[in-house]
Amino acid sequence: MTDFATKFTGGVLIFMLLQTETLCFKVWLFSKKPQTTTHQQMTETAILQTTAEACRTLALAEGRDFVLPSTLSAESLARACVASDSAKPFRSSIDSIKHWNARTDLYVFSEERHFDNEKILDGRNRIKFGLEAVKANVRQKNFNAARVSLGQTLHTLQDFYSHSNWIELGQRVPFSALIKSDAVISNIADVGTPTCGDCNGQNCNNILQNIIDEQILTSGYFSLNSFSKPAGKCSHGGLGDFTSLVAPKRGINKDDEDSIHGGLHGIAAVVATNATKELLQDIRGAAGDKNFLRLMGMTVPSSVLCFVIDTTGSMRDDIAEVKRVTSSIIDSRRGTPDEPPEYILVPFNDPDFGPLIRTTDTDVFKAQVNALNADGGGDAPEMSLSGLQLALTGAPEASEIFLFTDAPAKDVHLRSTVLALIERTRSVVNCMLTGVLGARRRRRRRKEADDNQQKPGLRFSSRSSTQLYDELAQASGGQAIKVTKANLPQATSIITDSSGAALVTIFQAVRNPGKAENFSFTVDNSLTNLTMYVTGSSPIFIITSPTAVTQSNTESTGALGTIQTVGNFWTVRLNPTDQGGLWEIRMVSTQAYSIKVIGQSGIDFLFEFVDIIPGLHPTFDILPGRPSANGNATILLTVTGGATVSVTEVVLVPTSGAELVNTTVEDRQGGDYLVTVDRLPVGDFVIRVSGVTNGLSRTSPNQFQRQSSTQLRTSGITVAVSALNGTWEPGTNLAVPFTVSSNATGNITIQARNDRGFTSSSPSTLTLRAGGRAEGTVTLTAPPNTPSGTDITLTIEAEAAGATDSNYAVLRLSVIAKVTDISSPRCEVVGVNADCAGNCSLLSWELLANLTDGNGTGIERITVRQGGGTLNTTVVTGSDGVNVTLATYTSSCCSEEVELVAVDAVGNVGTCFRSIRVTNVTLVESPTSASATAPTTHYAHFYCTRYAHFYCPHYAHFYCTRYAHFYCPHYAHFYCTRYAHFYCPHYAHFYCPHYAHFYCTRYAHFYCPHYAHFYCTHYAHFYCPHYAHFYCPRYAHFYCTRYAHFYCPHYAHFYCPHYAHFYCPHYAHFYCTRYAHFYCTR
Repeated sequence: MTDFATKFTGGVLIFMLLQTETLCFKVWLFSKKPQTTTHQQMTETAILQTTAEACRTLALAEGRDFVLPSTLSAESLARACVASDSAKPFRSSIDSIKHWNARTDLYVFSEERHFDNEKILDGRNRIKFGLEAVKANVRQKNFNAARVSLGQTLHTLQDFYSHSNWIELGQRVPFSALIKSDAVISNIADVGTPTCGDCNGQNCNNILQNIIDEQILTSGYFSLNSFSKPAGKCSHGGLGDFTSLVAPKRGINKDDEDSIHGGLHGIAAVVATNATKELLQDIRGAAGDKNFLRLMGMTVPSSVLCFVIDTTGSMRDDIAEVKRVTSSIIDSRRGTPDEPPEYILVPFNDPDFGPLIRTTDTDVFKAQVNALNADGGGDAPEMSLSGLQLALTGAPEASEIFLFTDAPAKDVHLRSTVLALIERTRSVVNCMLTGVLGARRRRRRRKEADDNQQKPGLRFSSRSSTQLYDELAQASGGQAIKVTKANLPQATSIITDSSGAALVTIFQAVRNPGKAENFSFTVDNSLTNLTMYVTGSSPIFIITSPTAVTQSNTESTGALGTIQTVGNFWTVRLNPTDQGGLWEIRMVSTQAYSIKVIGQSGIDFLFEFVDIIPGLHPTFDILPGRPSANGNATILLTVTGGATVSVTEVVLVPTSGAELVNTTVEDRQGGDYLVTVDRLPVGDFVIRVSGVTNGLSRTSPNQFQRQSSTQLRTSGITVAVSALNGTWEPGTNLAVPFTVSSNATGNITIQARNDRGFTSSSPSTLTLRAGGRAEGTVTLTAPPNTPSGTDITLTIEAEAAGATDSNYAVLRLSVIAKVTDISSPRCEVVGVNADCAGNCSLLSWELLANLTDGNGTGIERITVRQGGGTLNTTVVTGSDGVNVTLATYTSSCCSEEVELVAVDAVGNVGTCFRSIRVTNVTLVESPTSASATAPTTHYAHFYCTRYAHFYCPHYAHFYCTRYAHFYCPHYAHFYCTRYAHFYCPHYAHFYCPHYAHFYCTRYAHFYCPHYAHFYCTHYAHFYCPHYAHFYCPRYAHFYCTRYAHFYCPHYAHFYCPHYAHFYCPHYAHFYCTRYAHFYCTR
């Protein structure tokens, strides 16, 4: 748990670290301690496991197969869950949650965020508020904002197990009361109760015995600048904690294996990981499996279908084409891996724009598009940038957005805001511009008595009137396609191409002004559907394949593929054969042009510019704006595609065609790379990643190339936002302090805009004086009727005098209403009718349960999480006026377990579990009170209703009625009465006494001591150590590693690969395939 609570240090501590030569500490990603588990590792492990469960449950409910991968990774789970080779959306979501987890360490002095200084209740409240924010954001489908709150909440939850004495109390299961708002935590040490003694040496037991005996909770005190703490209290401990220097000395943290209580680090990490899974399961219950998977980014890797459409009177033909292409995409891709995961529509007119319409229901989207009506307008310019701003903030990051208009932008003041959002979201904007070449206005005004056409007038009066759209498309890596209205249907094929699954950019270049130039790019064997786009005014180009075959732009059908042209837009669809290798394209044009090459592949990359923040456990923070032009830079890069993919080179490519900028690449394992840049290019640039893959073809290694679409740039201005709580309540204000700095002095123009139209105030200018620094504050006001879970994107822009330089910070904030209903729905099983003695497929069983939310907000949804049966519900009103849901669950006897999940209107979750495999009654939701000390009973054991298990101190083991197994902490293994086997986490294997064999999940094989052999399920063969051979039932032969030969009982002969011959004992001769002759020993 390196970084369980990363402590950012001030100047005093930096001096101290220098004196003790400990500045070699690196950020969590770069930990060199193999036995340390970080916040990020715990988070990713829990996400993978919980997402796998959600995928399995959803697949079973939809009648689909789901095979759990033997090794869980983002790539393997994406293939199993959504049948895709691309894990980019999933990996991006995991990285986002991990980043916001790590960023919590910037709040170094926040006691409640780290459970320091015995702030147990304050820490629990922070977890409560965080959970409420996540659930509210998910209800509003604001998944980006939900990931922010989730990452922050998980950090605080995980810190509890490192910074408190929960593990020292002998606890080996999560403290569930932390995530249950209605649970009462009463056994916390008061300020006058001593909790620790002095600690001499590492791993000392310095918790006072009475604290352990009475199961009293405490946590360590921590300070970077004070020796003060209450008498007799534990310290956090470690370098920099001044309180650990006064009695009782040292500390109790378990942040890593070298901490004061480092011997318990591994146990604390396991329990913290399980607690993370428990919290994720609670969110999963509140969200439902489909929305939970969307929160995790586990969707098909197709781009959302996002249209921003001008609905003024002259757009009738364009709207008709949008309706046609929408129906075509929806109808052709429904139920396929290329089906868009979400549909977004933003209409704009003048003076109105919006609202943003977002749905996953194809019929709803069709109806919304078909309801568009071309009308109104007035003067030619329209509110296109306002509509685009809504789309950029409302769509998932890295979306493909299509803007349809035949008029210039009226709201040009939003130019810098839209460019900032493009850079931050990495979304691609394609502008479909009609009527560019002097088309006449066909705007119609509806009148009461007639429908006469308005007097014609120019819309795009000249080519220069499209310059802003050219700039936005170029900055995002999109296309500005200029066609007549009659030819628009020929250009919308790009929409079909861009909404496909697993799209990657292989190469992209822009030249303005144009010039003759040769370009090259590498195509790897993982790529399919290779497509090239060229825009420009009558460009001439020649394409050359790796085998030296050529085709020019004048050949519509040639040896390399087909070329289609409409307006200024060329589409080249390359033939699927013989694509791997180095391609070239020769461009000849004096006019501006662009080239883009895309394909479909699971190999891609994610990147962020980051600030490395030094400290006891250094961490990092993602830059909210452009990197600084005044020094070097660090890039955190993640490559997707699996373990066979490795990066060999990362270069920064100036869009001007200037010299490439090389970088230093450090492999940090798991697909993560640290990229260091000594100098950044002047002007716009993109990032190009090259590497090799293994296993995709017989040729090894196979080189690949990928490129970022969004153009990046540096700035001499920095906009930094102070650490703040990014949520606030409806009807209140939120203050967002920020700092602007630069090497120069003078006035800086400030603009602060949000996408919700909330009232805001901020300084219009800041004056940078000596030191080049100034501070300001943006104040936002949320209207009282703002729905809980509404997200707001705030963009703070700073521009130098004369617009010579600019930078920005983009923040995602949330409005969260205070939740007063803290009670979970209750479930009571009132009857089970089961007679399953016989063929289970011919028999059924029934469960009857009553569910109620008491005086809460009411049960909103009841679903089946486990079980393949049918659920029917009826709502009745009890004598006390409280609604009761009568649930009847019926299932085949082959499906022996059921878990019902009840969710109320604010996301509180209650569950019912029942199994007919055992006689024990297992359900009851969590009790109304919970404490770290459970009462001792006549049988000297504890019973936990939430997990339905007993804990017996006498034997020091747990018994879980739900899964019918024991857990013995002393031996660190489980015993399952249902299957009569043990499970040992340390060796990752099961032991089954009935068959006297072990099953190892790590290697997917069984070991049978009686016969001294292994059985490997993955390869379906046995391995016998005594004879050093394998036996494969599928082919009925043995393989002997000692002699490197096979033995086939059916033919009674051996085959030796080394000498390429068979040996047949029956005839006592050899047959050599290499020399095609027999040798007879007899």
